[in-house]
Amino acid sequence: MSEPEKPAAGTPPGAAPPPWERDPVTPQWQDAAEDPLVVALRAALPSAVLAARVMAGDLTLTLERAALSEVAAALKRDHGFTYLIDICGADYPKRTPRFEVVYHLHRLSDHRRIRLKVATDEATEVPSLTAVFRAANWPEREVFDMYGVRFAGHPDMTRILTWEGFNGHPLRKDFPVEGIDTGAAIYPEYYGETAGPINKAGTGWQRKSAEAAPAAAPAAAPAAKPAAPPAPPAKPPGEGA
Repeated sequence: MSEPEKPAAGTPPGAAPPPWERDPVTPQWQDAAEDPLVVALRAALPSAVLAARVMAGDLTLTLERAALSEVAAALKRDHGFTYLIDICGADYPKRTPRFEVVYHLHRLSDHRRIRLKVATDEATEVPSLTAVFRAANWPEREVFDMYGVRFAGHPDMTRILTWEGFNGHPLRKDFPVEGIDTGAAIYPEYYGETAGPINKAGTGWQRKSAEAAPAAAPAAAPAAKPAAPPAPPAKPPGEGA
């Protein structure tokens, strides 16, 4: 005989389980054009919001790239989204433009979250949000390092997780998982100025085969053994031992 189903934690004895446990339904994307926040943003910046959708209570806005800084400033100044949670990238090689940069903002007064998205390609810079959120500095550098997306107006557009001279951007979908020439900034005295280590499966990091290893210094000849001492002279006959 099977045991009766246990009620969810926190459910009073005898009470029906909550709806999401009785009949769970996967949230679906819904149009959010009538959301008061979207209406206010479109009134203030008519061409900035290209699309507005919501799923499970989280609002996602797709923005005109050039309007990103204005929208972020308006959300912070006029609508209380003072906390920049994170900035991340996404790579869709079959899309044009290929990349998305995604921003997550939080409003502490009611714990509402909002997601902002802009599309770009490798040649087109995205406006930096460092003038609006100081916390944007390092996440933007990470997106640049991992995807190659640059941010116009950033105070220090340099790599942050890999080294200067690293070849490629590791989170792109076409980045090879092994065997790439990673650049010479790591151990240049060993790998030279133009090539770095490669991964040869099962044997660890090695030199590229075309790059000869430094010639080993010839082994020094072993030192000659000292000559044996001369034998003592023979004793005359009849002399005692």
